[in-house]
Amino acid sequence: MNTRRIIGDILILIAAVFTVYLCIIMTRRIRSVVLRDDDMEIFRYELVICALFLLFAFDVRFAFLTRTHSGLLKAVGWILRFTIIFAVALLLFFIGKISVGGFIHDDTPAQNAIVLGLALEDGKPAPNLLARLDTAERYIRSAPESKLILTGGNPDASGKTEAAVMREVLITRGVAEDRMLLEDQADSTKANFRNTARLIDPDDPVVLITSNYHMDRAVQTAADAGFTKIIRRPAPSSLLNYGSNILYEVVLELNELTVRH
Repeated sequence: MNTRRIIGDILILIAAVFTVYLCIIMTRRIRSVVLRDDDMEIFRYELVICALFLLFAFDVRFAFLTRTHSGLLKAVGWILRFTIIFAVALLLFFIGKISVGGFIHDDTPAQNAIVLGLALEDGKPAPNLLARLDTAERYIRSAPESKLILTGGNPDASGKTEAAVMREVLITRGVAEDRMLLEDQADSTKANFRNTARLIDPDDPVVLITSNYHMDRAVQTAADAGFTKIIRRPAPSSLLNYGSNILYEVVLELNELTVRH
């Protein structure tokens, strides 16, 4: 019993601290990006997930779901407990799947490399977008025959899109403008690949450059858009925001899984 209480206390602490951390990170993000309404909706789902983890932790600690002496209520409590355990296990599976997907790396070159955009923060590239550009710059210098396809619309107040800002940054780093193509109309990852499939042959091998936490969903979305040979080149991401970004991806993957079925 003491062991259960200790484990429960640890789980409650972890869930509570993560919830506070998530609120800080997402509040800052929502204030600084263009797609505030979209992020607010995702944030609400993230809070539901945090509440689920807290409920699981409190049940581990206090076993409140089955404390009643009533046979019927106890049975209902056990059903709720197993439902929560299943939901938590499913979420942990997706967290692991997304995390592992970000470690797969392939150095094979291709004629084209797609660099996925990321919402600008107050009109400037976020740290994770700069990390993607670092990876893209290293790649283009190592593959002289390759071109970069910079993707992302969502213009800021000045009218600059993610793709245009990415091109400006790479030009200042000495990457030739004729080695870059822009796909600056998309407002989502799905639209990125759908539009890019009109610029290049999706049956040709293509290098995919995006943040490690985003790679798993990006590969699936690219495959859905018809790309058949995807070479993963994940960019490192901010450790401070990693937990928030992983949960963000979990929400989107679960949503897309629901839509597909």
